[in-house]
Amino acid sequence: MSALLISGGTIVNEGRRFPGWVLVRGGDIAGVGEGEYPFAERFSGTRVDATGRIVMPGVIDPHVHFREPGLTAKGDMASESAAAVAGGVTSVLEMPNTVLPAVGRDLLERKFDLAAGRMHTNYSFFLGATADNLPEIKRFWADGGRLVKLFMGSSTGGMLVDDGRSLAALFAEFGGVIAAHCEDEAMVRANTDTYRRQSGDRATAAIHPLVRSAEACYVSTARAVELADRYGSQLHVCHLTTARELGLFGAGRAAAKLITAEACVPHLWFSDDDYARLGNRLKCNPAVKSAADRQALREAVAGAGEWRDRIDIVATDHAPHTADEKARGYWDAPSGIPSVQFSLPVMFTLAAEGVVSLETVVEKMCHAPAARFGMAGRGFLREGCRADIAIVDPTAATTPSTDAPVLSKCGWSPWEGERLGARVATTIVGGRVAWDGTRVASEAAGERLVFEK
Repeated sequence: MSALLISGGTIVNEGRRFPGWVLVRGGDIAGVGEGEYPFAERFSGTRVDATGRIVMPGVIDPHVHFREPGLTAKGDMASESAAAVAGGVTSVLEMPNTVLPAVGRDLLERKFDLAAGRMHTNYSFFLGATADNLPEIKRFWADGGRLVKLFMGSSTGGMLVDDGRSLAALFAEFGGVIAAHCEDEAMVRANTDTYRRQSGDRATAAIHPLVRSAEACYVSTARAVELADRYGSQLHVCHLTTARELGLFGAGRAAAKLITAEACVPHLWFSDDDYARLGNRLKCNPAVKSAADRQALREAVAGAGEWRDRIDIVATDHAPHTADEKARGYWDAPSGIPSVQFSLPVMFTLAAEGVVSLETVVEKMCHAPAARFGMAGRGFLREGCRADIAIVDPTAATTPSTDAPVLSKCGWSPWEGERLGARVATTIVGGRVAWDGTRVASEAAGERLVFEK
């Protein structure tokens, strides 16, 4: 692997923005500096001219569903990681609700075997919690396992855990990070029964935020936070969707960042006004809520106003389904949105609109995921870190399905036809160019992520 010099661009990293250079050797960052590279005349490796572009750490998305094994008509590890690198994403944490679900270490290792040599991003996988696999989770923790996904509300994959005894045992016994999907199951079922009676087959996606209600989200998130406080657990609450939930993250262990919260890109871009236009293509769990909730989430990400510092990480919950599945009636259409390819252009667009700074985008999408989940050598442009880098042209537009083909196997995006105000020019994974602005590298360079003890 030859040395690589990125120069001429504007580096955004660790709260700073400056013209500078990044030197890569052997897959690692060998140096980062301001201004011109002082030894440019003697450099004999590959040069990348980043003039007019933003150079930043590659995005780390800790919440994706790549659908393999068992659901590969929707997506697989190769197709979805290709879409990811086209969007500047260099590392992912993938969820366990596949077929079979990854609820045992043998099934988890099978996913690592499937990923080897096929993932364009770096990767690791969550072990799934069930009502009766606590002994497996305890052995997983004892052997150095770090990541467990908990569904406190049912979603794709049937891995619901909502009884008090099982939840208390998990929070008490597991010392790693519990990533929780929080929706109160009893409320969702009651709402489902109510709206089935009222609307029947006439139901449309417009009722989704009523079925998967704000109250159901709040009650479940409050329960998870209370359990984490009681047992001293490491909790990460996935995809907050409401202003009210944000109020749970301002004090105690949440203020100390032992309990953290995530917002997902679809909830930062869309509101319930968009169901009329997008229908089931906007259907996801938890549901996209009101414009007021979206505004609160944006403020929490930006670090502004009442909700300052309440959202730690911006992810996607990338969850592809086929267009045919989404074309079914509301009750039968699955929940989930493919979003990993366009998450960074969306956030650059919000930055251009003054919603959030680019420095904060890098903090929430690169630095914070690496720090929260203990990813060794990732998420920063620092000497000694792995060379996972995104180079973004903030002056070029991206219009999904028009000038940017959708690479996810499902072949569609809810952002189709929208003009996003940035384009990912180059994505580098472990010192290798994984995306050159027009095509994904034929060789998958993704590595198995290593976690700090």
